[in-house]
Amino acid sequence: MDPSTLEAMKAALRGPVIGPRDAEYSRARTVYNAMIDRRPAAVVRCADTADVAAAVDFIRDNDLELAVRGGGHSGPGLCLVEDGVTVDLSAMRRIQVDPVARTARADGGCLLQDLDRATHEFGLATPAGIVSTTGIGGLTLGGGHGYLTRKYGLTVDNLLGADVVLADGTVVSVSATDHPDLFWALRGGGGNFGVVTSFTYRLHPVDTVGVVITLWPVDGTREVLAWYRDFLPRAPEDVYAYFALFVVPPVPPFPEELHGQRICGIVGCHTGQPDRVEEAFTSVREPGPPAFHFTAPLPYPALQSMLDPIIPAGYQWYWRGDFFDRITDAALDVHLRYGEHIPTPLSLMHLYPVDGAAHRVGPDDTAWSRRDAVWSAVFAGVDPDPGNAGTIRQWCVDYWQEMHPHSMGGSYVNFMGEDEGRDRVRNTYGDHYDRLARVKRTYDPDNLFRANQNIVPARPL
Repeated sequence: MDPSTLEAMKAALRGPVIGPRDAEYSRARTVYNAMIDRRPAAVVRCADTADVAAAVDFIRDNDLELAVRGGGHSGPGLCLVEDGVTVDLSAMRRIQVDPVARTARADGGCLLQDLDRATHEFGLATPAGIVSTTGIGGLTLGGGHGYLTRKYGLTVDNLLGADVVLADGTVVSVSATDHPDLFWALRGGGGNFGVVTSFTYRLHPVDTVGVVITLWPVDGTREVLAWYRDFLPRAPEDVYAYFALFVVPPVPPFPEELHGQRICGIVGCHTGQPDRVEEAFTSVREPGPPAFHFTAPLPYPALQSMLDPIIPAGYQWYWRGDFFDRITDAALDVHLRYGEHIPTPLSLMHLYPVDGAAHRVGPDDTAWSRRDAVWSAVFAGVDPDPGNAGTIRQWCVDYWQEMHPHSMGGSYVNFMGEDEGRDRVRNTYGDHYDRLARVKRTYDPDNLFRANQNIVPARPL
C-alpha cells in the first residue's frame, strides 16, 4: 500500500489504522499461532459497525486484500493477509444479556471468556469451545462445539441472529426470518459472507458443573479408547467427555510423578447436578486402574479457562482435523502408536463428541454438514520453539494421514489447515457446498471475503 492510500484510510476511519511504521504494528499483527508471520499493509482496529462498513468500502474500492480478525485464534492465520488489510474487531467487545429471554448479544470482537463471564452472572451459558481466549466470531461461524454440545447442541444451533457487514458495505440483520439464506450459510459456512459485528445467542441454565479428569498410561490407549467409544455415545446428554492423548503438564491438579509422561485419558463434565459426576463416570475404571482420577465442582467459566495457562498465545501450532462416526479397531492401533511418540510436551490429539443434542438438528437446517458425525478430532503439534516447527508439523500430518481413511472424509472447518486445498473444503461441506456457493454469489459475488476456508461464488445463471 502506498503512503497516500494509507493516509487516506486513516482519514476515512475512526478507529486506529496501524501501518508498518507505527509503534503498535508488531503487536497488531501478532496472532495466537507464532508459526504465522505475515506482514499486512495495515491493521484497522474498528470502533463499531459503521467503522467496519467504512473499512470494507475502502478496502473494496481500492482493490486491496481483506482479512477479518476476531480473537486471532485461526490456526492457519486466516486473519492476516500478506500486504493486505486486516479488519480487526478486538475493540468491539460489548455484551448485553437478557436473563428473562435467556439471550445474549455479543460484539464480534468478544472472546469466549467475555461471553462466559457475562452470562455466568445470571447462571446461563451457551455451547462454545474449550479455550476461553478463543474469539466468538471464527468459532461460531465455523459451527462451534464444546463442553455443552451433547446437552445443548453446537454453537450455531444456538445462534438466533447476527448483524453482518456485506461486501458492498451495507449492514443487514439476519435471523430465521430476515435473510434466511444468509442466516443458514453463517451457521457453519465460515467467514465467507461478510463481517459479523454482533451475534445473538440462546442461553441455557448452566452454573457449576461437575468436572472429571481421568488418565491412564499411554500404553493403555487401545483399552481406554475401546471403552470410551462404547461409553460416551450411550451416556446421558448431561455427560460430556473428550478423549485425549497428551503429555502431563507440570501444573495442578496433576501429581508430580506424572509430570512429563505421555498419557491417554478423558476430560469432561456433568452438566446436571455437579455432585453426580462420580456416579455418571462409575464405569471409568473398566479399562483398568487409572493413574489419576480427579472430580470437582467448578464454575463453568473456570472449566472453560482450564487450558488457557497450559497453551498460551505465542507458541508454534500446526493442526488438522477430521470427523468420525465410529472408532474402528484398526484406528485404536494408530492412536496408540502416535500417542507413544508425541513429539513435544504440548502436542496432542483430542476427540470431541458432537452427538447428543447436535444430532437432533436436521441435516439441512444449517450449513454444518456432518450431523451424523459422532466425534470431531484435532491432531495438533504445539511447541514454543520455532526450531521444532518441522517436527510438530510432520507428526501431525503423518498422524492425520493414517487416521484419514477411518474418517468420514470431512473436517470441522476451524481445524483445517491453509494448505489442505479447495477439494478438502468442498468435501467438508458435501451436499451443502453448491447451496453455499449460491449464497456466496448473492452476497459476495466478487469473493472479497476469501481469506478463509473459501467457498467460491457460483457462476451466474
